[in-house]
Amino acid sequence: MTFKAEIQQGIPSILPPKKQYDLAINHAPKRKEILSAEEKKLALKNALRYFEAKHHAELIKEFSEELETYGRIYMYRLRPDYRMYARPIDEYPGKSLQAKAIMHMIQNNLDYAVAQHPHELITYGGNGAVFQNWAQYLLTMQYLSEMTDEQTLTMYSGHPMGLFPSHSEAPRVVVTNGMVIPNYSKPDDWEKMNALGVSQYGQMTAGSYMYIGPQGIVHGTTITVLNGFRKIKLNPEGNLFVTSGLGGMSGAQPKAGNIAGCITVCAEVNPKITKIRHEQGWINEIVTSTEELVKRVTLAKANKEVVSIAYLGNVVDVWECFDKENIKIDLGSDQTSLHNPWAGGYYPVGISFEEANEMMANNPELFKEKVQESLRRQAKAINKHTAKGTYFFDYGNAFLLEASRAGADVMAENNIDFRYPSYVQDIMGPMCFDYGFGPFRWVCTSGKPEDLQKTDTIASEVLEELAKTSPNEIQQQMQDNIKWIKGAQENKLVVGSQARILYADAEGRIKIAEAFNQAIAKGEIGTIVLGRDHHDVSGTDSPYRETSNIYDGSRFTADMAIQNVIGDSFRGATWVSIHNGGGVGWGEVINGGFGMVLDGSKEASKRLASMLFWDVNNGISRRSWARNDEAIFAIKRAMKVQPLLKVTLPNIVDENLF
Repeated sequence: MTFKAEIQQGIPSILPPKKQYDLAINHAPKRKEILSAEEKKLALKNALRYFEAKHHAELIKEFSEELETYGRIYMYRLRPDYRMYARPIDEYPGKSLQAKAIMHMIQNNLDYAVAQHPHELITYGGNGAVFQNWAQYLLTMQYLSEMTDEQTLTMYSGHPMGLFPSHSEAPRVVVTNGMVIPNYSKPDDWEKMNALGVSQYGQMTAGSYMYIGPQGIVHGTTITVLNGFRKIKLNPEGNLFVTSGLGGMSGAQPKAGNIAGCITVCAEVNPKITKIRHEQGWINEIVTSTEELVKRVTLAKANKEVVSIAYLGNVVDVWECFDKENIKIDLGSDQTSLHNPWAGGYYPVGISFEEANEMMANNPELFKEKVQESLRRQAKAINKHTAKGTYFFDYGNAFLLEASRAGADVMAENNIDFRYPSYVQDIMGPMCFDYGFGPFRWVCTSGKPEDLQKTDTIASEVLEELAKTSPNEIQQQMQDNIKWIKGAQENKLVVGSQARILYADAEGRIKIAEAFNQAIAKGEIGTIVLGRDHHDVSGTDSPYRETSNIYDGSRFTADMAIQNVIGDSFRGATWVSIHNGGGVGWGEVINGGFGMVLDGSKEASKRLASMLFWDVNNGISRRSWARNDEAIFAIKRAMKVQPLLKVTLPNIVDENLF
């Protein structure tokens, strides 16, 4: 059967043979036992409803075994035999170019080079899923292959509810993930609903089909590290950045450190993912003992090297060892998946990776105790380093939040705020998001590296032209991004699809996108998909990350994210998504995203101008209303550019009145 025929058949009427569990693949850890006997029966009924009754007797035992062994029903038997990667768009079957582009993006999310746990359909973050099981994948791809531009596919937490009549200007796909009633957003609620097969955690860009591998966060991390060193008035050269995590998003950190020009030490407990990142060139060296690490870092400091070192082990050992050996850490952070602390997002010190996985599944209460003990030790060691002058920032991964819940000494004197700022509070919020700068992405669906190179050149030319007349307030952002895009090719950032990211404001995004659309119309490049990380100006309400620099008391509201996705959907997005959960955890954030297909048409030009302007300025207006000076500047500037924009501005109260 050809690839196109396999896509078009959906769930096969004749079941494929049972597949062997592939031990060479990086698999998700076993999820904890949480369902009652009656609920397990319900989970099996829920899984079997994808199949004709004639298959139920054969599948019920198999699915029951999966549930007992892995804590989930993944339907491994249905995993396709074809290679999973983002094919050139012309290779997909279908009646809609937009639908083919979405298939391209879905397959990229599940590419073995991109996905953290590809056989469990998890892209990154330990539990950031594209689908809950392989039946959902097959059915979704079949629907997309049948879809016309007069239909919309609705996705309920990985489940394709169906194709519904709509119109050509409507989104082709509307995605929701984990949108549960607020009082049922505790971590165990997710565990239960996911085990039942009725909800999933879409992370930020996993469940919205917009993940582009670690590159997606390299740029933001590079800017964060650069500005972190600027904040403490140090040149990155010869100075040390210590962090942890080499998984999906965190895997970008060593590459970002190299681009910024510092020494990076990144700890990771998983040998498979460490090996993968080394093979991909995202880290330079692997070290397996703290003694060896101390020698290597001392040498790198003496020689002022630009080098990234992966420590295969627990980051707590690094913090404690460097304190004992008096190794000066200039910048410190953590990017383990602490939104998911009890199911593989963070591993306790003093226990092997294998022992921890076993304890996680078979003795979850003891595992939780060990994680919290480890967090207390890590925070204690960090406090010793900051007393010596280390600048530590929370990377929005819920490190300080979970450390505080573990009883670690991370609270400020008022016992309300954390003693260390979020990187958004100190760096990304006032320097980028408030001005409208955020992670704009594009994907060349032709799969041709030369198309990506052409788009890099186009984007660079647009930014250089804009920089000539940009106000002084945003010149640093403009120059950082021009430098980034010019070095993109030599830094070999592509993993998976031919994609790129750069930080741009609304004006930059619109002009770059329009230049792409014109190039497509002239036949110079193929179809482009536009998108962004949810970690942006407008799409995400996250009180400990994206909106942590909102100080008017509205940090815990989610109007902005909901307004964002609704506004994008009727202004021309090809698909939209809204998720409960993201980088900081289930129940802790609401975030929305979009994808937009550029095909060189006049209609695409109209859509991109309308939607991208809203997508950014919705967030700037909210940040302006919170009295953020940079956002007030940015929204006033936007109103001058677009006379139809009229935003309510805050009146500032004289503090002396109090």
